[in-house]
Amino acid sequence: MNPLLVITVISSYFILLMVISHFTSKSDDNLTFFTANRQSPWYLVAFGMIGASLSGVTFISIPGEVGNTAFSYFQVVLGYLVGYFVIATVLLPLYYRLNLISIYTYLQQRFGNFSYKTGAFFFLLSRIVGSAFRLFLVAGVLQIAIFDSFEWPFSVTVAVTIALIWLYTFRGGIKTIVWTDTLQTLFMISAVVISIYLAKDSLDMSWTSLTERVSSSGYSKIFVWDWQSGQNFFKQFISGAFIAIVMTGLDQDMMQKNLTCRSLRDAQKNMFWFCIVLVIVNFLFLSMGALLYIYAEQMQIAIPTRTDDLYPMLALGHFPAIAGVVFLLGIVAAAYSSADSALTALTTSFCVDFLGLGQDDKPISKKVRIRVHIGFSIILFLVILVFKAINDESVITAVFKAAGYTYGPILGLFAFGLVTKYSLRDKLVPIVCFLSPILSYIININSEAWFNGYKFGFEILVVNGVLTFIGLFLLKVKNENYRAL
Repeated sequence: MNPLLVITVISSYFILLMVISHFTSKSDDNLTFFTANRQSPWYLVAFGMIGASLSGVTFISIPGEVGNTAFSYFQVVLGYLVGYFVIATVLLPLYYRLNLISIYTYLQQRFGNFSYKTGAFFFLLSRIVGSAFRLFLVAGVLQIAIFDSFEWPFSVTVAVTIALIWLYTFRGGIKTIVWTDTLQTLFMISAVVISIYLAKDSLDMSWTSLTERVSSSGYSKIFVWDWQSGQNFFKQFISGAFIAIVMTGLDQDMMQKNLTCRSLRDAQKNMFWFCIVLVIVNFLFLSMGALLYIYAEQMQIAIPTRTDDLYPMLALGHFPAIAGVVFLLGIVAAAYSSADSALTALTTSFCVDFLGLGQDDKPISKKVRIRVHIGFSIILFLVILVFKAINDESVITAVFKAAGYTYGPILGLFAFGLVTKYSLRDKLVPIVCFLSPILSYIININSEAWFNGYKFGFEILVVNGVLTFIGLFLLKVKNENYRAL
């Protein structure tokens, strides 16, 4: 694509984000930054959370993965529904009742300071690595599409990528994010719908014949019952439920949006409609993936070795120019909708959980908040450059997957707090929480040898949480004054 066209499209996109930021950050204070004054319309939060849930990795990977595992990912999506039900009926009422800014404050009230800091630390670690990985991908796309033609170094691309996020979030924070996420979700879904339409048009198919072609292809298979397969239905379904609970319900990034709703009832309505839209959008992604493979086969286009490259290759090199434009808007929107809210959540968590701002009548300093925001922007910049220096996709992907192990201790801590009445030997909690991911990793890489060919999928998260729970049980102390929070 013409680099000037790419620059024009992306510049227009970010100018629109800046305009939204201007109008949403007029009351530039810390309450707005952290909680949006708890005045966000629930329907905006519900729609915008779709974009935050589906990152740039998902935008590219789900369509490409259809070639390997067909529609089996939809089993995970069905599991999400159970997880979101738990969030709406158990976690959201707890968070609203305690009037939390950071959800990890619950751990302090329930167990003590060490447990609290441990949970917050694992969130920070996971979000830094995960967000850096997603921004690394989008920076790579921008480098190829724009900056290579100007011979700009990758570090400049990364700096521009992060600076753009900082510019439209540093004032309005989560209030701005709620509105920009809505716009970004719209762009992302539009990119998928337009891509499906263009592929259908190129194949000269009607919608009816297209549906029949996809459903009759081997790509549309959803359910897998082989117990040794990583795509087994029960593994995927149960994993999906726990992934939703942990990566939404126990994640400051996602919950901070929910906690901007006017009331618990609004937040629960948000979660209900979010579930419905998320299922539809994921099915669209999978359908587009099947269609891309059908298109490549019919046009005799070689499938790339990396399935993640299929969608970008077709959109930028084989479809009409409009497809390239919407693809770039889609992937930028997908990457930024998760990265911008992550930067705000990192700032919130560090200010509240580690600096104690907003607690014990300690005022929230605007200057400190801005410095923290800048600090995390710099950290993300440096981590992305480390990924580039490694320059080994398998290693980078392994690092990203390893970050997922950090959610297990958070799951174990919250589960222990919610289902038991025990207190803990608080100072020993960090030891358990650091050992559990290590043990989970060892079990995962040896599972086929140890468990008669059993291969873990996403359910390793559950194993991690269970190990944490068992470790915490060994640290239990009877609590005579227990009162459910």
